[in-house]
Amino acid sequence: MTTTTAPTDTDTSVHTITDSPVGPLTLVVRRGGLAGVYMTEQRHLPAPETFGPRVAVTDHPVLARTAEQLAGYFAGDVRDFDIDLSVSGTAFQQRVWAALRDIPYGETVSYGELAAALGQPTASRAVGLANGRNPVSIIVPCHRVVGANGSMTGYGGGIDRKRWLLGFENGTRQPVLG
Repeated sequence: MTTTTAPTDTDTSVHTITDSPVGPLTLVVRRGGLAGVYMTEQRHLPAPETFGPRVAVTDHPVLARTAEQLAGYFAGDVRDFDIDLSVSGTAFQQRVWAALRDIPYGETVSYGELAAALGQPTASRAVGLANGRNPVSIIVPCHRVVGANGSMTGYGGGIDRKRWLLGFENGTRQPVLG
């Protein structure tokens, strides 16, 4: 593994890869905040060259804090994340991602319920599209959104990971995923 020292320019992107029970997670920092948490085989994965150089997790305070809080989450000690974000998206996507952070640990809502909470009850498909474009999965818990009948629907990291995360949050012992 090759790492470099993290650049100090706040506009520069850097990344690291950390292990988790749902497989390796690529953490990306841009403009001084967390810009990405990507799983292997993630849908809507940006081009890897946009991640910037790979650095050690300890080389950047946002990477270190994110890795620490993710470890706490997977240990069952962290339920809410306190990490500065620097995510890019449309105004609507930003509203959806903010609403996702209000879904309590271990609970789910449907796409329609989330659309209604945003004051746009007919926008469940648009909510689904914005949900699928969430660049900081787990931190912004898009896995907590399910179909109207409670069914497991699309997840950028794959349905198996979504099922794992929901089961984990509900206290079901989960095997480690790939």
